[in-house]
Amino acid sequence: MTGIGATTRLLLVEDDPDTAAYVRDGLAHEGIAVTIADNGTDGLSMALGREWDVIVLDRMLPGMDGLSILTRLREAGSRAPIIFLTTMDGVSSRVGGLRGGADDYLVKPFAVRELAARIAVLLRRVGPMRHVTALRVAGIVLDLLRREVTRDGEKILLQPQEVKILEYFMRNPETILSRQMLLHYAWNVDFPVRTNIVETHISRLRDKLGHDGRQLIQTIRGAGYVMRDSDLGSIPTG
Repeated sequence: MTGIGATTRLLLVEDDPDTAAYVRDGLAHEGIAVTIADNGTDGLSMALGREWDVIVLDRMLPGMDGLSILTRLREAGSRAPIIFLTTMDGVSSRVGGLRGGADDYLVKPFAVRELAARIAVLLRRVGPMRHVTALRVAGIVLDLLRREVTRDGEKILLQPQEVKILEYFMRNPETILSRQMLLHYAWNVDFPVRTNIVETHISRLRDKLGHDGRQLIQTIRGAGYVMRDSDLGSIPTG
């Protein structure tokens, strides 16, 4: 089928093992390797952890429902096409999913050939994601393969968690990332905790990024943090 193939990276978040196997095996005939998460918590972590060409979400999931995952992904700046799979076939449910940022909606039971066709349409519309091996913001380069960071050609020594936080910012420049979003992405914590671990790591990261580290990673009071190219100026923090 035109538009999809072995290079298509698809994440399926589906807790029913029979449905997951049906989708995986059916899309294998189209040359798509499907990665499966069987709960909402792992699904969100996997969705945020790498680039996907398409994400297929069940609406009802343990840990975190599909609509909440969709909201978190769009807040984090993810532009990956998202298709909902659901037994909720009411008009209000479909409208809610689409208004929440989904690109398509497929009601169970469904034919995997129709899902494949809808995936192909989305990929023709947006084009497959580039296979990114490095991220670049404000002279900072993060090599995603070696997990090495340089700025203006000089190597910056970061701890693994600092690299992970920096990657999250660089994948979502100009996007406010809340403390809880950073806790989830870097430490896989999905519940409020009383700790200053985020603040401590961001303070160290700013110091290691250089004299303008605080301008690059700005604090937005009451909201979180944002990475912004210092050459573009500042945004209000009050």
